[in-house]
Order: sequence, then C-alpha cells, then structure tokens
Amino acid sequence: MKQVKIGKSDVYTSKLGLGTNKVGGHNLFNNLNEKDGYDLLREALNLGINFLDTAYVYGLGRSEEIIGDVLQDYDRSKVIIATKAAQDKSQDMAINNSAEFIKKAVDEALSRLKTDYIDIFYLHFPDKETPKDEAVETLSDLRKAGKIRAIGVSNFSLDQIKEANKNGKVDIVEDQFSLVHQSPVKEELKYLQENNISFVPFFPLASGLLTGKYALEDWDKFKNSDGGKLLGNFDKKQYDEAITGIDGIRKIAEDHQATVTQIVLAWYMANPAISVVIPGARNAAQVRSNAAALKVELSSSEYQQIDQLFSSF
Repeated sequence: MKQVKIGKSDVYTSKLGLGTNKVGGHNLFNNLNEKDGYDLLREALNLGINFLDTAYVYGLGRSEEIIGDVLQDYDRSKVIIATKAAQDKSQDMAINNSAEFIKKAVDEALSRLKTDYIDIFYLHFPDKETPKDEAVETLSDLRKAGKIRAIGVSNFSLDQIKEANKNGKVDIVEDQFSLVHQSPVKEELKYLQENNISFVPFFPLASGLLTGKYALEDWDKFKNSDGGKLLGNFDKKQYDEAITGIDGIRKIAEDHQATVTQIVLAWYMANPAISVVIPGARNAAQVRSNAAALKVELSSSEYQQIDQLFSSF
C-alpha cells in the first residue's frame, strides 16, 4: 500500500485510514456495539490500513481505550495513531489549549491508548485565549520529549492555521472537506500545499450522503439521521444537487464494478491536496468495502468528470 509522509515529520502512513468516531463513540451515535468496534479495528489493521484517527471526545476516551486494547495484539511500530483533545472535562468541556491542559491531555491519552507515544496529536479546536503558536510550542516540547511524533491542528480557520504555523512546526491539519464541502477550504488547501503541511479531511463521506444510500425522496430521512445532524447546515437544494452528482458517480462505479463509496474514496486518494482519507465504519464489513477502494484506479477523465459533477460545491 502506498505510503505518504506527514508534513515535515518522520511519520509515514497508508493513504487510506480509518475514522473511529463509531468505535466507542456512544455520545455521538445511537446503538453502537462495542464488539463491532473491536472487530472493525482488527479488520482494518489486518487489511493493512494502518492509520487510526480518534479523539478524546469520541466516547469521552472510550474510543482511545478500545484502540489501546486492540493495539496490544499488533506491532505498535506499524500502526499510526492520531488523536485529538481540546475539551476540558474539568471545565464543563470548555475548549482549552493551555500548556497545562495539553500536557495533561497527552498523558491521559497515552494511558488510554496503552502506548508510550502518539504518532499525531491534534489540537481538536482552538480556544479563544491561547496564542496558537504558543499551543504549538507546547506540542513541540512534547515531541522533543518523545510523547508525540507529529503536530496537528483541527477545526482551525486559515488565519488560525497561519498563526499556529508561525514557526513552521505544524505538520498536519484536519478539517471538514468532501465533494459536497469544497469551497470553504480552497484557500486553506493552497496554503497547506505551499507550506508542506499534510491535510486530512473529516466527514469525507458527508456523514453517509456520499455512499449512494439516499435518493431524492430521502431528504427528511437524511436530515434526521445521526449523520445528517452531524453535517449541520446542509439544505434541501444542496442535497438535491448532491444526489444528482452521486447518480453520475454511479455510472463510473458500474464501469469499475465498484460501489459509489469506493469511487468517492478513490477520488480522494487521487486528489493531490489530500494526504490521508479516513472514512468511518460501524462494522468490519464496511471496513472491507472501504478497503476495496484501494483497487480502484480512476482515469484522468473520470477524476475530472467527478470534479465537474460537484463543481457547484
């Protein structure tokens, strides 16, 4: 599997990763089965998907704990763990980027993950008080101490990313991006490429919308689903345009004997602005299906056709 370098760090990872908010994320999703979480993690690692993206807020540490359990059965050096923190449980989950909080959050994450280093640690959200470059300096100190290997920020605006990267120490940014959410981050992606900062999109499947499982008449069903609520301010007009685009992808999928999801993931993996794509999964079967996207090679014309289908976004 093709390996990509994360920013200026020495971290290398597979192009296809796994988002784990459905692993132990009981506070985010209904009816999660923890056995499914354990099974899907093992399936991913067994298939060579070595990038696991988690966060404290996924189950308030439960996702990290489950990953930590599974890690004990694998070669730690071959697994890339990315986690995030900013929500301070001692302050009613207020966002906190202070040095004291960050150091404590990293130590607690290490304990839950049952490991002595974290490959990528993100500031999950920016707070209003801490200078962004100072927060990054705290992470730089933790890297020097061997507790983390790469420095990331998430949910930062372009101006906040620039402030955080004042000393050139940010390796990776995770932000919302998908075929149906492109315009808001175009300038950000340009800056990241110019400054050798890797990019990981969250919600790459638009909370299930880009999997092809919804039709035009399913607007209310999508809007009221767990995923639809997470996606937020997505209106009916955008939904209808997305479904039209997905119908176009369906034709490409038929030519490749692939699913809509696999074609969408293949588009992300072919996109030079994207370092790693991290679709989530609720069970091992979904992980296997996502992994099959690695076998899809889009032609240049197919890539451009998909681009055009979603050009309004």
